[in-house]
Amino acid sequence: MVHIRDLPSDILLDLLSRVPGRDLIRNCRLVCLQWRDLVDLATLWKRKCLQEGFDPETPDRSVLDWKIFYFLCFMKRNLIQNPCGEDGFNFWEIESHEGDKWRIEELPGARRRDFPRHPVPKYFVTSQGPSTKHQLISLKEEGYWDELMDETKPDIVVKDWFHCGCPCRYQLRVKLLSADSRVLQEFRPKDVIVEQCSDREWREVSYTFHNYPAGVRHVLFKHGGQGWYGMRITNSSVTVGPETGE
Repeated sequence: MVHIRDLPSDILLDLLSRVPGRDLIRNCRLVCLQWRDLVDLATLWKRKCLQEGFDPETPDRSVLDWKIFYFLCFMKRNLIQNPCGEDGFNFWEIESHEGDKWRIEELPGARRRDFPRHPVPKYFVTSQGPSTKHQLISLKEEGYWDELMDETKPDIVVKDWFHCGCPCRYQLRVKLLSADSRVLQEFRPKDVIVEQCSDREWREVSYTFHNYPAGVRHVLFKHGGQGWYGMRITNSSVTVGPETGE
């Protein structure tokens, strides 16, 4: 009788490449020394990345650790909860909302400006007075362990969309915080000021944190503004991990 351990390594490697990544680490790697060595091979994780469409953004991009690359792609998702207001103001901490206060409207809204990409059902609207809100993201609670953040330092990408039809101000502040809330790095662009009414389309603000200091444990995402009839914000996102060619 042929035992699975009698299979040639290339066939066993092919079989293991079809196993979910978490099971490879939690179970398969513990079976025996041969399986441990196969699971630790970069070629196995490179094969899994290609099978699941986790291609580097450019063909010549070097991947230092295919296993880490796989898990970063596997875990990648928007860490901002309720980014479009579908769940009211849940998960957001309102800091200020002078005047008529924050509100939520459905797209395309009064000014008939559809969102330019995938369907976004709603958006937040500021007051005519200063209005800000924020979310605090715990990276460890989202599955990003301390060693990963300190040694691999995966890219942290922040994006936000806003629309100003009438005179308004838009602002965005994103801080990378330590465990004791020290600011280790910050993205603080100049406020966008629209002085005259216009038919401007939705605009995206995007920034990528590269090679930040060790010790990042939280991301503080804060945005807001003000406008005569309110300034519109939606589809905010914070993602951790590489850009891929998906």
